[in-house]
Amino acid sequence: MADGVVPWPEEFQRRYTERGWWRGIALGAELLAAADAHPDAVALVDGDVRLTHRSLAARADALAGRLVDDLGLQREDRIVVQLPNCWQFVVLTVACLRAGIVPVMALPAHRRHELGHLVAHSEAVAIAVPATLRGFDHAGMADELRAGSATLEQVLVAGDEVRAGSADLTALCAEPDDPGAARARWDADGPASRSVALFLLSGGTTGLPKLIARTHDDYAYNARASAQLCRLGPDTVYLGTLPASHNFPLACPGILGTLLAGGRVVMLPSPEPARAFATIAAEGVTVAAAVPAVAQRWLAHAGDHGAGPLASLQLLQVGGARLADEVARTVRPVLGCTLQQVFGMAEGLLNYTRLDDPEDVVCTTQGRPLSEGDEVRVVDERDRDVPDGTPGALLTRGPYTPRGYYRAAEQNARAFTADGWYRSGDVVRRRPDGNLVVEGRDKDMINRGGEKVSAEEVENLAYQLLPPVASVAAVAMPDPELGERVCLYAVLKPGTALALDDVRQALARAGVATSTWPERLEIVDELPTTTVGKIDKSALREDVARRQAAASG
Repeated sequence: MADGVVPWPEEFQRRYTERGWWRGIALGAELLAAADAHPDAVALVDGDVRLTHRSLAARADALAGRLVDDLGLQREDRIVVQLPNCWQFVVLTVACLRAGIVPVMALPAHRRHELGHLVAHSEAVAIAVPATLRGFDHAGMADELRAGSATLEQVLVAGDEVRAGSADLTALCAEPDDPGAARARWDADGPASRSVALFLLSGGTTGLPKLIARTHDDYAYNARASAQLCRLGPDTVYLGTLPASHNFPLACPGILGTLLAGGRVVMLPSPEPARAFATIAAEGVTVAAAVPAVAQRWLAHAGDHGAGPLASLQLLQVGGARLADEVARTVRPVLGCTLQQVFGMAEGLLNYTRLDDPEDVVCTTQGRPLSEGDEVRVVDERDRDVPDGTPGALLTRGPYTPRGYYRAAEQNARAFTADGWYRSGDVVRRRPDGNLVVEGRDKDMINRGGEKVSAEEVENLAYQLLPPVASVAAVAMPDPELGERVCLYAVLKPGTALALDDVRQALARAGVATSTWPERLEIVDELPTTTVGKIDKSALREDVARRQAAASG
């Protein structure tokens, strides 16, 4: 494994291999084997672009060669991938998996602050971006990042206009003249199955995102087992509307699981209800994934306009945050499909309600572990196991849960036990039937519509960028649409003033993702503290909830 990657102990590697969970086959090779079984079936749809499994495989192998031969990338080089939901994202991901180039899965909402960290931490040599997206010049930002980086050499741009000095990603994804030769090259010289396939990003409770190294063995199992549990097959049509670089829409079972099953992936840049419903009807979508806020928008749209366009939809997965029980109970009657709750993490463990679970389990729990190899403990503050029905902190390890973050010794000492259990930061209650009910978080995290915002990062940015600030605290405030939003409490230096717009403009100038921006500012004389002198976040969360209630009532 690469330096900085924490391996599974040898005894666990042997166990996972003997049980057949790890197959010793690179993920790219598994994807091409699946494509061989259904070469002429449509694999990927993006607007007017329709690629068969044969075409997707040929383009990926050709792109892999062009990345190496034309752009100079080598095996184990890192490429930061910041693309919207588009066909080029899929071709690039498969190409990297074939060549052993390692994608770092960034998000379209990231800006210089986050991307600069990812480039530096991963020592990326390339970045892939859209030319522009929602009016923002991503290509220009990528050029700025390259100018300020010691490692970043190549900028790949997906768009109609590619400026000089950047590579045209769409052109690089063209069909090869000799697909057989491109295929043979990577069949003979693919990456090792124990090597890193890609880097996912942590939700981030201690500042900027940490990198999660997922190997070919473990991530192939993640996607394959999820696809089997969800009963995906060649007739599956999966709608990808959540950001594709997230673990949930990428491999739970998501894009990769659908392709491994021989199905079709339909890419859509937004889950906006009218367009999503029209796409579901036009493509005969059978499976879709949503976060709770999206599910609620779809339910409202169906209530207003009817669920007729969803006739083909068989399964709606909801994850990223807990879905309220009362909302869960409306999915089947309103949308006419089966609900599957998904509770997981990019660090590994996935829990699913099963397709044949009784309605009570589907609507009131967040499912049970995917694999027989998943080990789960629910513990108290002293790491003592608690009985079923008692809330406690979730610890886990297993065949697709890595043993540490990349190059993060200090965080690993906090997030992992000496014997390899990952401290997820979730407070759960395990029922006697093995299903988990998520009660909340034990880390200082704000869950904004499935996007995890680190309170510590918001606070650090406030101290860096806002001169009037003497002390600050960022907390979650309730929100009916997104679950939580960011509220910033601030004590100001004498004689200064600060408005919410000042905060947001400062973060915009610093190139900070908008999902991190506070959406409410409370100026106070002092911050409450606990008996040991720490800022009392619980008291602040109660305070902002009271202020919201008073304002609305």
